[in-house]
Amino acid sequence: MDIASLLSWLEGTGLAARIRESRLLFPLLESVHVIGLALVFGTIAIVDLRLLGVASAQRSFRRMASDILRWTWAAFAVTVVTGSLMFMTNAAVYYGNAYFRAKMVLLVLAGVNVLVFELTAGRTVHRWDRAPSAPPPVARTIAALSLAIWVGVIVTGRIIGFTTTRAAAVEPLPADVDLEELLGFPGDDGQTPATPPEND
Repeated sequence: MDIASLLSWLEGTGLAARIRESRLLFPLLESVHVIGLALVFGTIAIVDLRLLGVASAQRSFRRMASDILRWTWAAFAVTVVTGSLMFMTNAAVYYGNAYFRAKMVLLVLAGVNVLVFELTAGRTVHRWDRAPSAPPPVARTIAALSLAIWVGVIVTGRIIGFTTTRAAAVEPLPADVDLEELLGFPGDDGQTPATPPEND
């Protein structure tokens, strides 16, 4: 199965259709996604600022990271689930969006950045775990990159919302639709006004 077929299949699933056609499900998913992303960035920022020596320099890094990163992973799982569900509703459009692809690349870079930390500064954490001074230069560099990458994830994520639409397949409204009638505003008699007859 090629990419185009897979994207088409995702859009055609019953779950994708239900989310796409609902007035509440997509906004709800998007709201939870944003909250989850805020938690991911907020908790990661706490750890990165500790690595930069800007905040909580007196606290044990391992203890702080252990307490905080469990919330990071839980929030990240929420964002993955909600993001995947939103993606299904308009998979072909999202896949072709440059900002969506940029966001995915940044997420991969965030993962690589964590791996580099574990293979470098993470192996010597026992030496600087409680040190009042900042951790080694490599840890500070990784922390700075982490903050920049996650800011990029947030920015590209918001731009995606303005450059795609989940209603791309909806037919445009006819030109002669009365806006008040469409919104259901009643006329003077409490009834929805009918279209006035044209003068002869």
